[in-house]
Amino acid sequence: MTKNEFLDKLREALGNDLAATAVQENTQYYSQYILGEMGKGRSEEEVVEELGDPWVIARTIIDTTEGAQSAGAGYAYESDGQTYGQQGNYVRRTGFFRNGGWRLIVALLGLVGILLAIVAVVGGIISLVAPILVPVLIIAFVVRLFGRRQ
Repeated sequence: MTKNEFLDKLREALGNDLAATAVQENTQYYSQYILGEMGKGRSEEEVVEELGDPWVIARTIIDTTEGAQSAGAGYAYESDGQTYGQQGNYVRRTGFFRNGGWRLIVALLGLVGILLAIVAVVGGIISLVAPILVPVLIIAFVVRLFGRRQ
């Protein structure tokens, strides 16, 4: 399949469910991506074959866009320090976990794990020392009590 055939199929698949601007943005991205890869010396057919079925790509884009709209979030295009339309990585981010929320959860779980380990170590030390320390404290208390009466 050629680049133009791929883009036509993608445009057709996206056109049923997305606004014209979203269709244009996505087809422009894939066009730029293919051109960028061809600039690296790869063949057009090789790049298009690697991308896969444009209908599957379109379904993923549509599902992600619908999910973002229903969650009240948008999606953004990020590139490697370049403006949109130039070659870059296309990143679609929506929701708590895709915006780095998973890092917060991992950090909190790590903190809870560390606190539990500290409590376990302190409790273990107390359970080892208590059978010796409690009788010594009782004897010291009794000796002080009787030492004051005399």
